Amino acid sequence: MKKIMVTQSSMPPYQEYCEEIKDIWESHHLTNNGPKHQRLEEGLCKYLDTDHVSLFTNGHLALYCAIKALNLKGEIITTPFSFVSTTNAIVENNCKPVFCDINPIDYTIDVSKIEALINKRTSAIVPVHVYGNICNVEAIEAIANKHHLRVIYDAAHAFGIRYKGKSVFDYGDINMLSFHATKVFNTIEGGALIYRNKEYYSIFSALKNFGIDSSGCIKEEGINAKMNEFQAAMGLCNLKHIESEISKRKQVAFQYKQLLADIPGINVNQDQENVESNYAYFPVLIHENQYGISAEQLFEKLKEKNIFGRRYFYPLISDFYCYREMGYTSTDTPVADWISKNILCLPMYADLQLSDVNRICGLIRKIHNERQYL
Repeated sequence: MKKIMVTQSSMPPYQEYCEEIKDIWESHHLTNNGPKHQRLEEGLCKYLDTDHVSLFTNGHLALYCAIKALNLKGEIITTPFSFVSTTNAIVENNCKPVFCDINPIDYTIDVSKIEALINKRTSAIVPVHVYGNICNVEAIEAIANKHHLRVIYDAAHAFGIRYKGKSVFDYGDINMLSFHATKVFNTIEGGALIYRNKEYYSIFSALKNFGIDSSGCIKEEGINAKMNEFQAAMGLCNLKHIESEISKRKQVAFQYKQLLADIPGINVNQDQENVESNYAYFPVLIHENQYGISAEQLFEKLKEKNIFGRRYFYPLISDFYCYREMGYTSTDTPVADWISKNILCLPMYADLQLSDVNRICGLIRKIHNERQYL
């Protein structure tokens, strides 16, 4: 029986990529803001409806540079319901993460609990768009303006999403994107920062190139976070197919919702109002007392059938050893703690066959039905 993984990287036709990289052998320009790098920045500006994009070798270093560029100090409010990179980038900038709980509807930061965490040491908010669900960007903007805080969105899951007809990246000072192989849009590895202040471009260009500015001077320390030409080439190819990729993901999500809707104890992700989703992931929340077994047990039973979901995000960042040693505990964010323990991401990718979705949902239904009679 074939394996169905939780995700599968989107790739262009083989010959298309070969054709795209052919001239790299002629130019020998492999990195350092090459022509493909420049073309990809231009293409992403157009597709994402934004004026300024800076490319990076991955999303983590992009977020690190965003925090560093804004010279943030003290405390930064974020959520523990994310990939660990979000918090790591804060700590690596010598700032203190302050964890805010999430809301139980879309799993993004609970805006009603942010202000209670703000004090004189707070410098910024780093909210996280989750699974293709976006944060309450309008409420966050109001809070940030009221308290004079910067906002950097971890938008790793939010490629191409539009809210009320415009790019969701219109909100916040900076938005970080991940172009990792598992994302809706990938450059094999990669990332980007999106922003409105054009002065950031030269700052990010220096930071990701060891601190070297356009004059060759080094005014502050930087890192090596440049996207190379082979990554950019993959991005250029994948960008040609992004609309059809998202369309296929939408069909998969619709099929899941249809087939799982009436199974007791299975809560599927709901579309947000005024949001054009990218269908990045398909999480289901398992209510053990209704469904019959826990999210962990369902994960194991599906794995026995060569279906590999992912308990994402589990555990919470605050439960990782390094952060527990710093005094954090998941009990401070009870909603995130409960969601983390009871959520399971089912396989979701553009080329997932609807027949495979039928098989996955059939197994989930069968497991529930069998548990009813135990």
